[in-house]
Amino acid sequence: MRSIRTAVATAAVAALAFAALPASTLSASATGAPSATPPEAEGAQGPSQAQNQTKEHTSAKDRRQLRTWAADTWRSFEALVDEETGLPDDNIGGDLDPADRGGYTSPTNIGAYLWSTVVARDTGLIGRKEARQRLATTLDTVAGLEKHEPSGMFYNWYDPATGDKLLTFPTSGDAIKPFLSSVDNGWLATGLLLTARAEPSLARAADAVREDMDFGCYFDPAQNQIRGGFWDVDPQETAPVAGDYCEMGSDVWYTGHHYGAFNTEPRIASYLGIAEGQIPAEHYFGTYRTFPDTCDWSWTETRPVGQWAEYLGVPVFEGALPYRGMRVVPTWGGSMFEALMVPLFVPEETWGPRSWGRNHPLYVQGQIEHGMQEAEYGYWGFSPSNDPAGGYREYGVDQLGLDGPGYTSDQERTTVDQPYEGCREGSPEPTEYGDGVVTPHASFLALRYAPREAMTNLRNIATDFDAYGPGGFYDAVAVRSGQVSERYLALDQGMIMAALGNELADDAMRRYVAPGALEREVRPLMAMETFAVGRD
Repeated sequence: MRSIRTAVATAAVAALAFAALPASTLSASATGAPSATPPEAEGAQGPSQAQNQTKEHTSAKDRRQLRTWAADTWRSFEALVDEETGLPDDNIGGDLDPADRGGYTSPTNIGAYLWSTVVARDTGLIGRKEARQRLATTLDTVAGLEKHEPSGMFYNWYDPATGDKLLTFPTSGDAIKPFLSSVDNGWLATGLLLTARAEPSLARAADAVREDMDFGCYFDPAQNQIRGGFWDVDPQETAPVAGDYCEMGSDVWYTGHHYGAFNTEPRIASYLGIAEGQIPAEHYFGTYRTFPDTCDWSWTETRPVGQWAEYLGVPVFEGALPYRGMRVVPTWGGSMFEALMVPLFVPEETWGPRSWGRNHPLYVQGQIEHGMQEAEYGYWGFSPSNDPAGGYREYGVDQLGLDGPGYTSDQERTTVDQPYEGCREGSPEPTEYGDGVVTPHASFLALRYAPREAMTNLRNIATDFDAYGPGGFYDAVAVRSGQVSERYLALDQGMIMAALGNELADDAMRRYVAPGALEREVRPLMAMETFAVGRD
């Protein structure tokens, strides 16, 4: 079976090449839920043409399959959530036994549960009354969580059963230095905004929490970038930098790093801050599409192609990295969720047809080509997930990331050491790859841009491996050994539910989040820019 997947890949990927515009052209079951049904096998199909502004609709057969996947994925959230607090756990075992929950949760997990509840309602999996009760319980708990009052931001780890801020990690007993993450709070704020729009009876409660969150507290005006987050108590480490970006009244200790790469998931925090007037519009152009093409940056993946431009007085190197005859604005590590989690909620390819509209289909194509042609796994979709061998790991396509080492796609950490022309030599390309690890959420993220390829990949993963359980797809599969991580993660399940909500409920996630200040303030910024991407 796997050899067949590889054999058909060349023709399929070649056809997908037409999906992107060239640079020269403008623009255990819960009561009442359906039982888990392993998806039926389907042979590889010819690829679809990804649309920049209008997504291709899936077939009636595909939509029936997607509804089954949605019902099963929602079942995992029913098992993850604590009924008293309405807080979802971070993860749970594959049999959905509440005794096998992780024992901790985060702002991102809470946001994911909020939007997944709305998806369950909008796709008919639960009724409006149940959805409203679930959302109200969660909002009531969130309103009472301990947070950093001057910024309105939430800590990274809470006990889902009590709502208490965690000071020791439940699985290891290690001490926790309470931290307030910019990106994690961005996803909570997204869930709150969506809830307020989707359930008007709860809008006041959701907005009361969200409107107290000041993303300007992460914005460093000297760098025109946001920090990774801060500690409100000195962590007694060397890297953190004391400061106060938003008149909090006392210093906090910021991470030593900024989020400098543009095409990464922290941009959701940037968008929300710009929309609320907490971060200046110029910040949109303050992060790197790629680093400049000088030897100062030769530690990165490879020399980019591109040229300088200026927007709102901010110089921007409009760079792209070459990969398999394409030019792509990379992510930091080369993973799918860095690139495509944000457009679950923000219609980037529509607002920025000459930038994101070109890049997203190319990025998906790059992931497909790596899995099907370059590494010859016969499957694709590389993104941070549980490690089938144990623990959690970042997976990606090395050459689609800015970082020199990048994220790798296999258990052996096979890297590609490309040359940086004129500055350093590279090493010979790998002659083979090892035990590749794919995560189903990556294919769901690609569903808008390559629907036929995504559906085929997901059906093949479910059919060829023991990769589907009572809560939908297990988190990750090592495709050559066949080892499966039989756990469900709230974040990954939340991305799946959001993608399904868009596909089955007429772009519901985008319709709830994008209108208003976000569209008014961020859309014009996206419309200004042309990425240096396309095909050679």
